[in-house]
Amino acid sequence: MRIAMIGTGYVGLVSGVCFSDFGHDVICVDKATDKIEMLQSGQVPIYEPGLDVLMAKNVSAGRLTFTTDLADAVDGADAVFIAVGTPTRRGDGHADLTYVMSAAREIAQAITDYVVVVTKSTVPVGTNRKVHEVIAAANPEAEFDVASNPEFLREGAAIDDFMRPDRVVVGVESERAVEVMAKIYRPLYLRDFPILNTDLESAELIKYAANAFLATKITFINEIAGLCERVGGDVKEVARGIGLDGRIGNKFLRAGPGYGGSCFPKDTAALARIGQEHAYPMQITETVIRVNDAVKARMIEKIREVCDDRFNGKTIAVLGVTFKPDTDDMRDAPSLTIVPALIGGGAKVRVVDPQGRAEGEALLPGVEWLDDPYIAAKGADAVVIMTEWNEFRALNLTDLASTMKTARMVDLRNVYSSDLALGAGFETYIGVGS
Repeated sequence: MRIAMIGTGYVGLVSGVCFSDFGHDVICVDKATDKIEMLQSGQVPIYEPGLDVLMAKNVSAGRLTFTTDLADAVDGADAVFIAVGTPTRRGDGHADLTYVMSAAREIAQAITDYVVVVTKSTVPVGTNRKVHEVIAAANPEAEFDVASNPEFLREGAAIDDFMRPDRVVVGVESERAVEVMAKIYRPLYLRDFPILNTDLESAELIKYAANAFLATKITFINEIAGLCERVGGDVKEVARGIGLDGRIGNKFLRAGPGYGGSCFPKDTAALARIGQEHAYPMQITETVIRVNDAVKARMIEKIREVCDDRFNGKTIAVLGVTFKPDTDDMRDAPSLTIVPALIGGGAKVRVVDPQGRAEGEALLPGVEWLDDPYIAAKGADAVVIMTEWNEFRALNLTDLASTMKTARMVDLRNVYSSDLALGAGFETYIGVGS
């Protein structure tokens, strides 16, 4: 199959590379000339484990190319995937569809033969029908179908998620489009991975509902963590106890500083807005959003408590600022709320993150960036574990504590235990939910 992938952001690039590894001929398109030049030279503009190797393999095989010429990429394609950004629209929480509709109009002008236009971007209910209307209006002679094919990729594990998915969701309304999408995903079908064909609206909602549910699980356990702190429970034991129930499961039940990233904040806000627009409020989702904001505020107070109830004049080492490990993504990371509060209170903040500096320098002005957690902790009043990178899971706590001004740890990911930290020389250890 010949595939055009419009957009080389996280979703577009990972999807394009993986489709080429399926054996398809893929052309990835982006208007950003510098990004395309980087990709053509073999450089990957995002950090995703294994993506550089897989990209090089398929470029070498001649199945994967990059261009700024959308018309050339669409001409003769069996399917054109729209994988552009849908950021939260300022002021109302809705997904901004400017880039999606712009891509649809450009695709319309380039269609020369039957093609399936596939929306890979996360879009509100009804968007795919609007995409169809836009293309039909821009090119009444175009022969095409529109499909919805939401992505379910976890940053840091995206390639494995694409190659071994829990499910593939395809919203389609014609047998011809079903056949095209079946050919594209044939390698997964042959290995018995579930492929669910639905109507357009159901496919659009599945993406939002899935992310809202996962965000709800995270927020629920964070709320239980707060209660554990009041009554003397241990959230790790509570999470294990409820996670062993097959109806609940143990995933997304780790207490921490709140959810962030490119999907959960944006998609919960969009789902809440969709409910409001249809006079059916998503009350659980709206509450999840409010509680998640409150969780971040509670983390700030934990750090303040360890710092003698004031940040002014304190030096704080922060380990990890990306929203999760194994990614360079800083979008809506809890650190973007917590670190500015420390600086605003007068603290000197030193940050160590294996991949966060590239984006973080602009997003976290006023911090000192270091590469070594031991250097960052030297002379510090407190160390805060914000992101559970592997580099921070096996620290020599004795060495870390010995160089600090006051050996105090706030572990927002429960990487360590109170007994371990105190035994290594820390005078104070505070985790989440115990």
